[in-house]
Amino acid sequence: MKITYEQNLCKACGLCVEFCPVQAITFTDNLNEKGYRTLTFNQELCTACGTCYRMCPDLAITVRLEGK
Repeated sequence: MKITYEQNLCKACGLCVEFCPVQAITFTDNLNEKGYRTLTFNQELCTACGTCYRMCPDLAITVRLEGK
């Protein structure tokens, strides 16, 4: 499984960061085209549990099977 993230849909609400059980998501100092801070995902820590996907109100995060 792999997490993908569309940074320009994100409004940096922080719900994914707050609820990630393995703390694999953090904010960066970069801004998206709307002026919100972007995220970075540590794929090594990520267990693809889908919590970030379920918490995201902006539908900016998806969980995909590898190779799909």
